[in-house]
Amino acid sequence: LLNEKVYDQNFDIGGPDILTYKEMLLEFAKVRGFKRWIFTVPVMTPKLSSYWLYFVTSTSYKLAVSLVESMKVEVVCRDNRINQILEVNPEGYTQSIERAFTKIESNQIISSWKDSQISGVKQINISDFIDVPNHGCYKDIRERKIISQKDVIDKIWRIGGDNGWYSANLLWKIRGIIDKIFGGVGLRRGRTNPTHIETGDALDFWRVLYADKEEGRLLLFAEMKVPGEAWLEFKIEKDKLIQTATFRPNGLLGRLYWYSVLPFHGIVFRGMINAITKQKNV
Repeated sequence: LLNEKVYDQNFDIGGPDILTYKEMLLEFAKVRGFKRWIFTVPVMTPKLSSYWLYFVTSTSYKLAVSLVESMKVEVVCRDNRINQILEVNPEGYTQSIERAFTKIESNQIISSWKDSQISGVKQINISDFIDVPNHGCYKDIRERKIISQKDVIDKIWRIGGDNGWYSANLLWKIRGIIDKIFGGVGLRRGRTNPTHIETGDALDFWRVLYADKEEGRLLLFAEMKVPGEAWLEFKIEKDKLIQTATFRPNGLLGRLYWYSVLPFHGIVFRGMINAITKQKNV
C-alpha cells in the first residue's frame, strides 16, 4: 500500500491457474488424499445450495450465500502488471493448498477467515464489550481453590475446539446445532491454534475479548444466537479460580431464555470449573 508505483491504479490480483469450482474441489481432494465424486443436481437452487453449504461446513450463512452466488460469475485475472511491479510470482492452486496445510500442521496460522467478523453474527467493537456489566444482568459465579496456577492457565488456554469444554460436551454440541438452525455460527469454527489464544480470535461460538496469561484472565463474548448478550470469564486471583458467566437479557424473551437454561448450568459450568481445577495424578 505504501508503494508509489501502484498509486491511482487498478489491478487484478490472482494466481496463475484458471479453474472452475468443481476442478478446485477435486484438486483439493487429490492433494489431501481423498476420493470424491461430484454430481450435478438440477433441482438445487442457489438458496438451497447456500443452506446446504451452511449446515455441512463451518462457514457462516452470509459467506455461504456469497460463495454460491460467485459461481454464477466468471472471474479471471487478466491485468497482472502488479506481479512485475511488486516483483512477486504467485503460487499455483495446488502449491497454495500444500503450503497452507504445512502451516496448519505446524500451528503457523497467521490468520484465518473464522477470526474475521465477516459472518452473519453482529459485528462488534471489542472495546464496547470488554467491560462486563453488572446492572440488569444474570450471573453464574463459581470459585475453586487451585494449587498450580500454571496447570490451570494451560487448561483454560486450551479450551474449546477439539479439546472441548471439559464438561457436558454433548450439551455444547446440541447448543451449537441449535445455534446453526437459527442462523448462528455454531461450534464448527473451532479455534485457530490448539494452545495459543489472542484477543480477537474466534473460539467456537465465542469471540476472545481479552487474553492475558500473566494476569491469568480470559474473557469471551458470545457470538451465538441469544436474546441478549453473554460473557464467559476465567480469572485467577491468588490461590483461586473465578469462573463467571454473565447474561444481559434483551426484554422478556431474554429473561425466559436465562431461566430455561438455568437447570443446565449446574452440569455445564460446575463440571467445567471442576475439570479445569482438577489436579493431575502424580
